[in-house]
Amino acid sequence: MALTAYAVARLHNLYAVVMLAGIYSLLAAVMFVVLDAVDVAFTEAAVGAGISTVLALGTLALTKSREKTPRHTRILPLAVCGITGAALVYGTLDLEHYGDPSAAPHHHVGPEYLARSIPDTGVPNVVTSVLASYRGYDTLGETTVIFTAGVGVVLLLGSWRRKEDDDA
Repeated sequence: MALTAYAVARLHNLYAVVMLAGIYSLLAAVMFVVLDAVDVAFTEAAVGAGISTVLALGTLALTKSREKTPRHTRILPLAVCGITGAALVYGTLDLEHYGDPSAAPHHHVGPEYLARSIPDTGVPNVVTSVLASYRGYDTLGETTVIFTAGVGVVLLLGSWRRKEDDDA
């Protein structure tokens, strides 16, 4: 994965970057399967390697395949990334320590799901019952957001083509 990320950062051919980003997503999905997070792996494969790659290839079909040389110095993007990273790290400082047995989820949420999952939903897999039943509206909302984003991209690309056809 590290070599793929390095290649993505170094290449200037955008088609190769999109292909390597899809490979990176597939490698991440494999990693999630190895870590027994099959639901996350499925989402990563579908969204990361599938939808994102198709949308990026569609965008490349309408634009150039080579990266433009930036007009600004490289220090500005590096500073923005550094500040954003520092803000994200600062936001995690008040979280419970990883693996802490006295953390709230281990005493309130987790035991409740484990005890009531099968009687409430009838689904033998606790992860599936949480995602499909307890968080069903959340999953529906995520699906709606992805669908709306896809429709928005299609509408934007369609209106761009129509303007080009009118000019000809």
